[in-house]
Amino acid sequence: QVQLVESGGGLVQAGGSLRLSCAASASISSINAMAWYRQAPGKQRDLVASITSGGSTNYADSVKGRFTISRDNAKNTMYVQMNSLKPEDTAVYYCHALVITPFARRYDYWGQGTQVTVSS
Repeated sequence: QVQLVESGGGLVQAGGSLRLSCAASASISSINAMAWYRQAPGKQRDLVASITSGGSTNYADSVKGRFTISRDNAKNTMYVQMNSLKPEDTAVYYCHALVITPFARRYDYWGQGTQVTVSS
């Protein structure tokens, strides 16, 4: 069981920056992949960025060049640095962790979400 706690959300003006953190209750070096998702009101939850245990990253086209995902295994924490924020980035941001056991069982874990609001 992995518990995830997000922090760092808030209200920021367009063009500003925020850094979200996701603290895990277990060693993230044992987590196969971690990711940030976001969900705006009335819309589906979409992938924002992901990072594997090996450090490979992937970004949604809408955030490429503005967001940077990273992980600190020593602190069991994942981050996303969000720069040049736009009003359309407004959403609840969720942390996700994927664990695949040696027996190929998949476990998905989610945080409770943190609100990011970008004013124009």
